[in-house]
Amino acid sequence: MSSFSDSNLAKKLNELNGTQQSIQTLSLWLIHHRKHSKTIVQVWLRELKKVTPPRRLIYIYLANDVIQNSKKKGPEFTKDFGTVMGEAFATGYREAGEKQRGSLDRILNIWEDRGVYTKDFMKNLRQKIAGGETAAHIKDVLKDDILTAWKESNPKKESTPRKEEKPRKEAPQKELTPKEVIPRKRRRKDEPEQLALKVELDSMKHDELGTYDTESLIKRLSALENSASCDAAIREKIAKLPPEVSDISQLAKLHDKDSARRLSNTVDNACILLTDYNKRLAEELDERKSVAKMLRAFINTQTEQLGHAEKRLQMEIYRRVI
Repeated sequence: MSSFSDSNLAKKLNELNGTQQSIQTLSLWLIHHRKHSKTIVQVWLRELKKVTPPRRLIYIYLANDVIQNSKKKGPEFTKDFGTVMGEAFATGYREAGEKQRGSLDRILNIWEDRGVYTKDFMKNLRQKIAGGETAAHIKDVLKDDILTAWKESNPKKESTPRKEEKPRKEAPQKELTPKEVIPRKRRRKDEPEQLALKVELDSMKHDELGTYDTESLIKRLSALENSASCDAAIREKIAKLPPEVSDISQLAKLHDKDSARRLSNTVDNACILLTDYNKRLAEELDERKSVAKMLRAFINTQTEQLGHAEKRLQMEIYRRVI
C-alpha cells in the first residue's frame, strides 16, 4: 500500500470516480492512514471546493464511506470530518441540480437514522446548509436588483402605441351535458410505470407473500448486514494487493524465472480472491432485489389492511351515532 502524502492524496482524489469499487478502495486506503486524519480532511475539503458539482457529490460519498467504516477502529474521522461538514455540504449544494441535492439529503437522513452524529449536530448542520442557501439566494437577488436599476437608468425609446384591438364577440355558450361537465382525466407521464408496479405487487401478493412471514423477512434483512459489501476484512485484503497484480508495467522489472513464478502465484491468488468476492457481490445484489420486492409487497399489503380497518372503524362509529 502506497505511503501517505498530501500530493499523493490529492492525486488519488482527482482519480476518484463514482463507482463503488473506486470509492471503497480509496476509503480503505484513508482508514489505513487514519493517523493523518486531520490532514486528510483538510486536503479533502480543499479539493472538494475545486471540482464541479457532480464530483462534489462523489467526494461526500467517499467521506460517508470512511466515516461509517472507520467507527470500529477509532473516532478520528467522525470527529475530524464533523468539523468541516457544514462547509462541505454548503459547497456541495451550491450550483447542484435537484437530483444531486436529493442524494445529499439522503446521506443526511442515513446519518440521522443510524445515529452517526448526534441530533444537535445534525440540526446545526442543516441550519448551516440552509444558511449557505440563503446567502446564495441573497446574492442572486442583489444581482437582479442591480440589473433592474441599470435598465431603469438606460430606458429604451418609447415605441409607438399599439392600436386598441376591438373586443371579440364571444360565441354563445351552449348548455353542457353532464358528461361534458366532468373534465376528462389527463394521463400522467408516469402512469404506465405506476400501472406496471401495481401489477407486479398484485401478483406478488398471491405468489410470494404466502411463502414468508414477518419474522423470516426480518431475518433476511438482518442477514444483509453481514453481506459481502460489508465484509471489511476482504475489502482490506483487496486494497492491500501489490501493484504488480494490476499494473502491467511492473512486468518489465522481472529478471529471472523465480520472480516470474512468484508473480504468477500472486496473480492467481488475487484472481481467486476477486472471483469469489465478485460472486458473493452478485449473490448479494440478487438477494437485495428479492428483499426489496418483498418489502414493497409487504408495505402495500399493510397499507391496504390499514385502509380496510379504517373503513370498518368509520362504519362502526356511524352505526353507534345512528
